[in-house]
Amino acid sequence: MSGGTGVAATLALSAGFAGSVQAALMGRFGERVGSVEALTWALLLSVGVATIVLLVARHGLGDIGEVWSTPRWMWAGALLGTFVVFTITVTTPRIGTTATIGLLVAGQLAMGAIIDRYGLFGFDRIALTWPRVLGIALLAAGAALTLRR
Repeated sequence: MSGGTGVAATLALSAGFAGSVQAALMGRFGERVGSVEALTWALLLSVGVATIVLLVARHGLGDIGEVWSTPRWMWAGALLGTFVVFTITVTTPRIGTTATIGLLVAGQLAMGAIIDRYGLFGFDRIALTWPRVLGIALLAAGAALTLRR
Protein backbone atom coordinates (compact mmCIF):
# COMPACT_ATOMS: atom_id res chain seq x y z
CA MET A 1 0.00 0.00 0.00
CA SER A 2 1.48 3.35 -1.00
CA GLY A 3 1.64 6.25 1.44
CA GLY A 4 -1.34 8.04 -0.10
CA THR A 5 -3.39 4.87 -0.17
CA GLY A 6 -2.51 4.08 3.44
CA VAL A 7 -3.54 7.54 4.58
CA ALA A 8 -6.80 7.29 2.60
CA ALA A 9 -7.55 3.83 4.02
CA THR A 10 -6.86 5.02 7.58
CA LEU A 11 -9.04 8.07 7.07
CA ALA A 12 -11.89 5.93 5.66
CA LEU A 13 -11.64 3.47 8.57
CA SER A 14 -11.64 6.35 11.05
CA ALA A 15 -14.74 7.78 9.35
CA GLY A 16 -16.34 4.36 9.75
CA PHE A 17 -15.67 4.46 13.48
CA ALA A 18 -16.98 8.01 13.65
CA GLY A 19 -20.08 7.04 11.67
CA SER A 20 -21.00 4.35 14.18
CA VAL A 21 -20.60 6.73 17.09
CA GLN A 22 -22.58 9.33 15.12
CA ALA A 23 -25.44 6.87 14.59
CA ALA A 24 -25.63 6.06 18.29
CA LEU A 25 -25.45 9.72 19.36
CA MET A 26 -27.91 10.97 16.74
CA GLY A 27 -30.33 8.18 17.65
CA ARG A 28 -30.35 9.27 21.29
CA PHE A 29 -30.41 12.96 20.32
CA GLY A 30 -33.38 12.35 18.02
CA GLU A 31 -35.25 10.54 20.78
CA ARG A 32 -34.61 13.45 23.11
CA VAL A 33 -35.49 16.43 20.90
CA GLY A 34 -37.18 14.88 17.84
CA SER A 35 -35.63 13.44 14.70
CA VAL A 36 -36.14 16.47 12.47
CA GLU A 37 -34.98 18.83 15.20
CA ALA A 38 -31.84 16.73 15.78
CA LEU A 39 -31.17 16.67 12.02
CA THR A 40 -31.56 20.44 11.77
CA TRP A 41 -29.26 21.11 14.71
CA ALA A 42 -26.64 18.66 13.40
CA LEU A 43 -26.62 20.32 9.98
CA LEU A 44 -26.48 23.85 11.43
CA LEU A 45 -23.58 22.83 13.64
CA SER A 46 -21.89 21.19 10.63
CA VAL A 47 -22.26 24.39 8.60
CA GLY A 48 -20.58 26.34 11.39
CA VAL A 49 -17.69 23.88 11.74
CA ALA A 50 -17.22 23.58 7.96
CA THR A 51 -17.16 27.37 7.63
CA ILE A 52 -14.49 27.66 10.33
CA VAL A 53 -12.42 24.91 8.68
CA LEU A 54 -12.74 26.68 5.31
CA LEU A 55 -11.69 30.03 6.76
CA VAL A 56 -8.71 28.52 8.57
CA ALA A 57 -7.57 26.17 5.79
CA ARG A 58 -8.00 28.65 2.95
CA HIS A 59 -7.41 31.89 4.89
CA GLY A 60 -10.76 33.10 3.62
CA LEU A 61 -13.60 31.70 1.58
CA GLY A 62 -11.29 30.00 -0.94
CA ASP A 63 -13.05 29.00 -4.14
CA ILE A 64 -16.48 28.50 -2.55
CA GLY A 65 -18.00 30.61 -5.33
CA GLU A 66 -17.02 27.92 -7.83
CA VAL A 67 -19.88 25.73 -6.61
CA TRP A 68 -22.23 27.84 -8.75
CA SER A 69 -20.37 26.80 -11.91
CA THR A 70 -20.51 23.06 -11.18
CA PRO A 71 -23.23 20.85 -12.65
CA ARG A 72 -26.24 20.89 -10.31
CA TRP A 73 -26.34 17.08 -10.15
CA MET A 74 -23.12 17.20 -8.12
CA TRP A 75 -25.00 19.00 -5.37
CA ALA A 76 -26.94 15.80 -4.73
CA GLY A 77 -24.03 14.62 -2.56
CA ALA A 78 -24.93 17.19 0.08
CA LEU A 79 -28.61 16.25 -0.06
CA LEU A 80 -27.75 12.58 0.24
CA GLY A 81 -25.61 13.36 3.29
CA THR A 82 -28.67 14.96 4.86
CA PHE A 83 -30.68 11.82 4.08
CA VAL A 84 -28.00 9.62 5.70
CA VAL A 85 -27.95 11.70 8.91
CA PHE A 86 -31.75 11.71 9.08
CA THR A 87 -31.90 7.97 8.48
CA ILE A 88 -29.41 7.07 11.23
CA THR A 89 -31.26 9.39 13.60
CA VAL A 90 -34.56 7.60 12.97
CA THR A 91 -33.42 3.98 12.57
CA THR A 92 -30.80 3.55 15.30
CA PRO A 93 -33.28 3.67 18.23
CA ARG A 94 -35.55 1.22 16.38
CA ILE A 95 -33.12 -1.45 15.13
CA GLY A 96 -29.93 -0.68 17.04
CA THR A 97 -26.56 0.74 16.09
CA THR A 98 -25.12 -2.52 14.74
CA ALA A 99 -28.03 -3.19 12.39
CA THR A 100 -28.20 0.44 11.26
CA ILE A 101 -24.49 0.57 10.43
CA GLY A 102 -24.48 -2.95 8.97
CA LEU A 103 -27.28 -2.10 6.55
CA LEU A 104 -25.80 1.31 5.78
CA VAL A 105 -22.40 -0.18 4.94
CA ALA A 106 -23.96 -3.04 2.95
CA GLY A 107 -25.89 -0.50 0.89
CA GLN A 108 -22.79 1.64 0.44
CA LEU A 109 -20.72 -1.31 -0.68
CA ALA A 110 -23.35 -2.52 -3.15
CA MET A 111 -23.81 0.95 -4.66
CA GLY A 112 -20.05 1.52 -4.63
CA ALA A 113 -19.60 -1.66 -6.66
CA ILE A 114 -22.16 -0.43 -9.19
CA ILE A 115 -20.47 2.98 -9.43
CA ASP A 116 -17.08 1.31 -9.92
CA ARG A 117 -18.37 -1.30 -12.39
CA TYR A 118 -19.99 1.23 -14.71
CA GLY A 119 -17.68 4.18 -14.06
CA LEU A 120 -20.55 6.37 -12.94
CA PHE A 121 -20.04 10.05 -12.13
CA GLY A 122 -16.80 10.12 -14.12
CA PHE A 123 -14.88 7.54 -12.08
CA ASP A 124 -12.66 4.90 -13.65
CA ARG A 125 -14.31 1.55 -14.29
CA ILE A 126 -13.27 -1.20 -11.89
CA ALA A 127 -14.29 -4.76 -12.68
CA LEU A 128 -16.79 -6.57 -10.48
CA THR A 129 -14.67 -9.63 -9.69
CA TRP A 130 -15.79 -12.69 -7.76
CA PRO A 131 -13.94 -11.60 -4.57
CA ARG A 132 -15.83 -8.28 -4.67
CA VAL A 133 -19.16 -10.04 -5.23
CA LEU A 134 -18.38 -12.48 -2.40
CA GLY A 135 -17.44 -9.59 -0.09
CA ILE A 136 -20.71 -7.80 -0.85
CA ALA A 137 -22.72 -10.99 -0.36
CA LEU A 138 -21.02 -11.75 2.97
CA LEU A 139 -21.54 -8.21 4.19
CA ALA A 140 -25.19 -8.30 3.13
CA ALA A 141 -25.64 -11.60 4.99
CA GLY A 142 -23.94 -10.12 8.04
CA ALA A 143 -26.13 -7.03 7.88
CA ALA A 144 -29.24 -9.21 7.67
CA LEU A 145 -28.09 -11.22 10.68
CA THR A 146 -27.66 -8.04 12.75
CA LEU A 147 -31.41 -7.49 12.53
CA ARG A 148 -31.92 -10.57 14.72
CA ARG A 149 -31.91 -9.79 18.41
